[in-house]
Amino acid sequence: MFREAAEAADAVARQEQFEADLRRLGAMLRARSPAVVITCARGSSDHAATFAKYAIETRLGIPVASAAPSVASVYASRLHAHGAVCLVISQSGRSPDLLSTIASLKEAGACVIALVNDTESPLAEMADELFGLAAGTERSVAATKSFIASLAAIARLVAEWSDDDSLRQALVELPELLRQAWELDWSSLVGALEHSTDMYVLGRGIGFGVAQEAALKLKETSQLHAEAFSTAELRHGPMALVRDGFPVLIFSQSDETGSDIEETASALIERGADVFLAGGTAPRAVGLPSIRSSPLLEPIVQIQSFYRAANALAAARGLDPDRPPHLAKVTETR
Repeated sequence: MFREAAEAADAVARQEQFEADLRRLGAMLRARSPAVVITCARGSSDHAATFAKYAIETRLGIPVASAAPSVASVYASRLHAHGAVCLVISQSGRSPDLLSTIASLKEAGACVIALVNDTESPLAEMADELFGLAAGTERSVAATKSFIASLAAIARLVAEWSDDDSLRQALVELPELLRQAWELDWSSLVGALEHSTDMYVLGRGIGFGVAQEAALKLKETSQLHAEAFSTAELRHGPMALVRDGFPVLIFSQSDETGSDIEETASALIERGADVFLAGGTAPRAVGLPSIRSSPLLEPIVQIQSFYRAANALAAARGLDPDRPPHLAKVTETR
């Protein structure tokens, strides 16, 4: 996990060789002008799909809905998807329920764009359009560089689809920012969580997907019961569990969500929580160092710093992050 997460910057840099393909894909999407985008993914890739939802809706104004794979794989129900674009995200491209869903959506008239690491997988063969994530072989059960490569690919797709030169330029700088992020010191978070049993991981908007991903990694690698919420949802019930010393990790990016995140952090601190804040500031919160960029890219950079901390936390808790119990690299759900 440590070695592969450290390779994320190189994976993102390798994607630059496909710039011409992405420009063609962006032009195709502008011409197609879909009324809706359907995402299809599982696990970490589904957290990337959350990122895609906010990126596409905020930058392009197109509604994004998440497909429930069991609708096709278990219920064998058909959806009406004529004219839709389906964005499917996968590391392996081999999960049976994803393949069933894509077959169903294609039959229903959707155009399928696959962001997949294994470009020789069944999913890659089924897709109408393919973008290889270029992450290379990933042996660790806990996906790291393939998740970051997925986020970067989504950001690249949005940059071309929206014809946004400022985002294109920010993406040129992303590999170097990831290398810098890997060197940042999040040891305060590691020390605070070494003996924890429960916690929240929060984000909002563009940052919510990486909050979901961080919570999953804490479960997988450190056997820590971490639950992810949007800061907007926290006060609709989950706040009731906050008590003195309850740890909360918050991801914040420099966009319109900043004031809400700061208010949430302050409210949690007032209730006794130990708040760790990446990308923002709040009185009495423990600040985690982060790097400024385009707000769309800041969560990608933050999750890179988190991965190094997650690996260190697992070791501090006496666990092997490369061998989480009861898990396999390719999850064949149906």
